[in-house]
Amino acid sequence: QDYRGAWQWAQPIPTSNPKNILAPRAGFWVGKWAQQLERQQEAKAAFEYVLSQFPQSYYAWRSATMLGLDVGNFNTVRQLNFEIIPPQRAVLPAGSETLKELYQLGQDSDAWALWRAEFQNDRQPTVAEQFTDGLLRTAIGQHLKGINLVSTLEDRESPQDRAEYQLLRQELAYWQARYPFPFFEEITTWSQKRQLNPFLVTALIRQESRFEPKIRSVAGAVGLMQVMPSTGEWIAQKIDLKEYNKENPQDNMRLGTWYLDHTHELYDNNSLLAIASYNAGPGNVSRWLRTLNTRDPDEFVEAIPFEETRGYVRQVFGNYWNYLRLYNPEVSQLVTRYSAQQEGTSFP
Repeated sequence: QDYRGAWQWAQPIPTSNPKNILAPRAGFWVGKWAQQLERQQEAKAAFEYVLSQFPQSYYAWRSATMLGLDVGNFNTVRQLNFEIIPPQRAVLPAGSETLKELYQLGQDSDAWALWRAEFQNDRQPTVAEQFTDGLLRTAIGQHLKGINLVSTLEDRESPQDRAEYQLLRQELAYWQARYPFPFFEEITTWSQKRQLNPFLVTALIRQESRFEPKIRSVAGAVGLMQVMPSTGEWIAQKIDLKEYNKENPQDNMRLGTWYLDHTHELYDNNSLLAIASYNAGPGNVSRWLRTLNTRDPDEFVEAIPFEETRGYVRQVFGNYWNYLRLYNPEVSQLVTRYSAQQEGTSFP
C-alpha cells in the first residue's frame, strides 16, 4: 500500500477544512499512515490534534487509543469498569423561575405543563428555548425528540444563533443532553449482571432506540435494545424466561444484554466484532473475517461491506466514547488536558 502517498494527500484536510465531516477521519488516518512510515512524532501529533479538535468524534476515541490512553480498545472495552458520575440536572436557560425550580426538583410533568403554557415561540425558538424544550422533553420520557432538538442546534445558520450555540456547546450540560443517561439504574444493574461495560450498553441503546422503550423498527425489532421477536423467543428459552414484554425496559435489557454477552463470547470478547454482529448477524461477521484481508481493526471497520453496519459500528463506539468522556471524571480531565495542550500548536 502507498502509505506515503495517502499520508501526503490526507494531511491538509483536517486543518484546511476542519468543519468538513471527513476532517476527524482524515486526521486519524494521517496518524495511522505516519505510524506505518515509522514517523512516530508526526503520528503522535496527528492523534493529539484529532483528540483536541474533534473531541466528540469516534476518531477521537481511536486517537486516544493510539496514544495509549486508558479508554479501552476494541478487544478490552467489555471488561473495563469505569467510575460513573450519574447525570446531573442542568439549569434551564429559558422560562420562568418557577419552571426552573420545578425542573430542578424533578417535578417533570408540572414543569412540562408550565412550559407548554409559557413557550409561545415554538416555530422559531431561540437557541436557549430549543435547548430548554429538548431538556424538558427528555425529562418526561420523549428521549428521541429531546435528543433531536438538542443535536440540531448545530444546524443553526444566523450569526447570533451560531454564536449562542458555540457558547452552549462548551458546557457539559449541552453534551449530556445530547448523550443523556435515562434508565441509569437498569442499565448499570444489567451491565453488572452480564459483566458488560455499562458505557458500551448505553451507547448501543442510544443508537438502537434513542432510549424509547416502545419503539419498533420496520423489521419488527422492539424496544430499547431493538430485540427481534424470534431472537427474543430464542433467548427466553435459553434463560428460562416464561413471560416477558419487550416494551418493558427491564425485560428488554434482560434479553438484549444476554444477546450482547453472547455476541462477545462468539468473538473472544472482541467488542468490535460483537457490536458488528449485533447489527449484521454472526454469519456475516464470520464471512468478513474470512474474506477481508486485514488484521488491523481500523482497516476492518473501513472495509465492512455493509454500509449500515460500517456506520453502526462507528456510531456505537462514538457514543461509547462520548458517554465515557462525559460521565467519567478521569477521562473527562484527560480530554480537557489535551485540548489545553493543543492551543496554539500546529498539525503535522
